[in-house]
Amino acid sequence: MADRLVSDVLTKPDAALEATLRPAAFAEFTGQAKTRERLEIGVEAARRRGESLDHVLLSGPPGLGKTTLANILAKAMGANLRATSGPTIEKAGDLAGLLTNLEEGDVLFIDEIHRLQKTIEEYLYPAMEDFKLDIIIDQGPNARSVRLNLPRFTLIGATTRAGLLSAPLLTRFGIRERLDYYPATQLQQIIQRAAGLMKVSLDEQGALEIARRSRGTPRIANNLLRRVRDYAEVRADGRITRDLADRALAILEIDQHGLDEMDKRILQAVITKFGGGPVGLNSLAVVVGEESDTLEEVYEPYLIMEGYLHRTPQGRVVTELAYRRLGLTHKGGGQSTLL
Repeated sequence: MADRLVSDVLTKPDAALEATLRPAAFAEFTGQAKTRERLEIGVEAARRRGESLDHVLLSGPPGLGKTTLANILAKAMGANLRATSGPTIEKAGDLAGLLTNLEEGDVLFIDEIHRLQKTIEEYLYPAMEDFKLDIIIDQGPNARSVRLNLPRFTLIGATTRAGLLSAPLLTRFGIRERLDYYPATQLQQIIQRAAGLMKVSLDEQGALEIARRSRGTPRIANNLLRRVRDYAEVRADGRITRDLADRALAILEIDQHGLDEMDKRILQAVITKFGGGPVGLNSLAVVVGEESDTLEEVYEPYLIMEGYLHRTPQGRVVTELAYRRLGLTHKGGGQSTLL
């Protein structure tokens, strides 16, 4: 449920294309300049010393480039990348299998690391700190602990909710970087690069129009580019201009401010059902028919960043800007009317 925007659902061909659009080196990676510079320095220092890179934690909303950076880091270190995700590691044996199959200098990438079970997380502590793994053999009176030596490796963890990581695990990451949303000008560059790789005819204003409605997220920008490309090929001559992008995005129900159908449903629910708030997350999730985790991780960050919604100790509250965007006027006392 982590990433279910209408414009963000990938078909299998789209998923394959997404992989080809990923930058393969720091020089190709647009945005996150300070994070990129710090990571480049860390890689170069480790290479000069002939050591593995310190363990890295990449946090931030979905689609900002955490997986891409993990691949770039592994390639920059000349290391093999072994990728998995927190939910797929169901028991200690799964983690032990991953760790014991690593070779010297390898990179282990764990996506959604905040979803690791706490009992499994504890096995990571000595593995990250001392490169040793304690495993239990047999059960009952015959049970005994065996310590295995592990090759020096780099763990790269990616999370959309760093606050859910325990303090002992968090402090074992020597490098911690948070990725932020991208401005439209940087997304425009990303879209133009992707269009070149996809051999799509796209002018600057068309790229900017798509970028403005991409919620500050490269993954969404690339997905919107594919949908606009489809529209251009079917309803026009294949060239993407500003006007054509506007028509295509209107069909996708993404307005000029980047709000999609679910964004509007959330804001309208808070206004019409709960008088503008405050309202609890679970109650809001029931009304709009979406999981509370999805609301919190996917939709709310953008609405809060753009000033449509506030989180308060009492619950979610919409702002005056939300009323204006929806064509409503705030009458007070939990009432609103059409402008």
